[in-house]
Amino acid sequence: MHEPEPAALDAGPRSRPLLASWLATLGANAYLVAGGVVFGVAAIVASWIPPRRRFVFPVARAWARGLLLASGVAVRVARTASLPSSVVFMANHQSLYDIAVMLVSVPVPIRFLAKRSLFRIPVFGWALGAAGFVPIDRVDRSRAREAFQLALDTLEGGVAIVIYPEETRSLDGRIRPFRRGGFLMALKAHAPIVPVGIRGTLRVRPKGRFLVEPAQVEVAFGDPIDGARWGVRRIDGLIEQVEEEVVRLAQARRADAVETLSEPVE
Repeated sequence: MHEPEPAALDAGPRSRPLLASWLATLGANAYLVAGGVVFGVAAIVASWIPPRRRFVFPVARAWARGLLLASGVAVRVARTASLPSSVVFMANHQSLYDIAVMLVSVPVPIRFLAKRSLFRIPVFGWALGAAGFVPIDRVDRSRAREAFQLALDTLEGGVAIVIYPEETRSLDGRIRPFRRGGFLMALKAHAPIVPVGIRGTLRVRPKGRFLVEPAQVEVAFGDPIDGARWGVRRIDGLIEQVEEEVVRLAQARRADAVETLSEPVE
């Protein structure tokens, strides 16, 4: 029997008529422009209200809810434990919508590591900076130390960080090998790592596609993993453990081991 490709496993058959996709596309893109300006300005203003940046997260969460509503995207969340505030969330990455999905799903204030180029976008980029998001320059690696320190300061200030350790969006739903940077940061800050599996955003809008497909997205949070018992010398074991848990939670496949399906989320 021919085995379906991972993209098909995640996307599934089209469950909505083409008209629904076009309405979701128009609504989403109009919201990205108008909502980006309105909530961007609101985030910039909120970042100056004492205590600084405390009110930015509610603004960001409101923006995310609006985008998901305009796109016809519903989110179902599964958590197995209460989550501490100063943690590193590590999730798989398939779509622009992963950002909005995490903003509405995580119960504690969070900041993202984002591409430096996004910070150059008028209003939206200014809001990212005002919100305390950490710019990552994938071209000029000499700035990595600066970004690393900003992320550490964020964690030590009691705010969680969201990292997509694949560092790029998956094109087919398979999970690529995780990079070491986020793990080194978590170890340095003595912050636990919470694995997160996101399923369904590839169907909504994969990289390079214009149409938005209304769909239900599932987000599953794993138990916090204390990296202290691994340490820097055994960081490869820590990476392997977190990667395996994200694969399981996302019900996905590894990019380098596509023959075996992961266990379903209970």
